[in-house]
Amino acid sequence: MAEEGGGMGLAVTEIEHLLNYTFRDPSLLEEALTHCSYAGHPSYERLEFVGDAVLGLAITSFFYLSDPTLDPRFLTELRIANASTEKLARVAVRHRLYRFLRRSCRELDQLVSKFTDMATMEPEEDIVQMTYGGTTLEAPKVLADIVESIAAAVYFDCNSDLQLFWKVFRGILEPIITPEMMGEHPVMTLYKLCQKHRKIVDITSSFDGSSSTAEVVVDGEVMGIGISKQKNLARLHAARDALQRLFDLQAAERDEGDAGAEAEVGAKQKLKELCNKKHWMNPTYR
Repeated sequence: MAEEGGGMGLAVTEIEHLLNYTFRDPSLLEEALTHCSYAGHPSYERLEFVGDAVLGLAITSFFYLSDPTLDPRFLTELRIANASTEKLARVAVRHRLYRFLRRSCRELDQLVSKFTDMATMEPEEDIVQMTYGGTTLEAPKVLADIVESIAAAVYFDCNSDLQLFWKVFRGILEPIITPEMMGEHPVMTLYKLCQKHRKIVDITSSFDGSSSTAEVVVDGEVMGIGISKQKNLARLHAARDALQRLFDLQAAERDEGDAGAEAEVGAKQKLKELCNKKHWMNPTYR
């Protein structure tokens, strides 16, 4: 498949304009924009691997320094939200990064095209919902890979200066998902609910080579299970499952309590009627 956008020279120029940054070593960016299906050139796989870690550290550091009240659990959720495949894929769509990718895979083009059509129709105000799997079509990993590989290219070109990297790269990640935006997310709702009722909650994840499985354990009992190709979506599904079970249990306890209260009132009324009939002193209750 031919290179789109007039070749790599134009691709480098346009991305430098997008980032407002000039690469000292443009070959880093060229490698970041090369898919493994494009034979004869190094692919972005190594850069993507590093970019995933760099973005995670940069995002975590940003929130750690911005708000000293955030605990490790919340920092983890903010990192996941802002560096998830779903979030980064939408960054790639917003800035039309896929057109710069050297590749030779029509199936990949079709998959990306289908997702792009859907993502461009999403309301901006639903950013949290969408980046946590609010749609039925999961984001193609290649879109997130492009963002991560470009991130690594910038990081290495900045001599691994994390502060400079974040200054250059943060802009294209906007909107950043903030603690305020995370308030209604199922995972955070689960944590808050369990904290309110003094329950211990833990979310574990495992990967079998093709899909991730997440389990929500509350006070030692598995309350929710989620399965997805993406770890963050598996966590989301597990949290939703656990919340539904916890809400069902709370509803059952309320119904049981209401029934018990009604029975108690009925018993007291009957006892009062008996006391009146027998001319006994009415009972008192402590």
